[in-house]
Amino acid sequence: MSDCIFCKIAQGEIKSYVVKESSNFIAVLDIHPHTPGHTLVIPKEHFVNLKELKLELAEEFIKIIQEVMVLLGKVFMTTDFTLGINEGPLAGQAVSHLHFHIMPRFKNDHGGSIHSIVYNPPQESLEEIYQKIKNES
Repeated sequence: MSDCIFCKIAQGEIKSYVVKESSNFIAVLDIHPHTPGHTLVIPKEHFVNLKELKLELAEEFIKIIQEVMVLLGKVFMTTDFTLGINEGPLAGQAVSHLHFHIMPRFKNDHGGSIHSIVYNPPQESLEEIYQKIKNES
């Protein structure tokens, strides 16, 4: 996609700090880091979200994520990370190109667990929610 900033980064049209690269993915330092080493893993091909990612790329995607985690763990002497994808505008996805956040965590970094991102408990019982899901599958 010609106007996508992550496509431009993946194609080398925009300067970035490349942490790791594979055939189909590039891992770069986030330009607005929330922690030292905050890295984004971006597919070189344009996919808006994880649902669009081709299944045959999934193993390579996980592999580069793991390799970046090992590298960042060594550099920053941590084994703790917050990992995730903001999928869709309501979830905070600011760039409509799949990207995976890897954030090294540190003692007293003022961060919380992934559970601190949203709190909207359901009004329905788990049984009711489960039945809705089962009815669609």
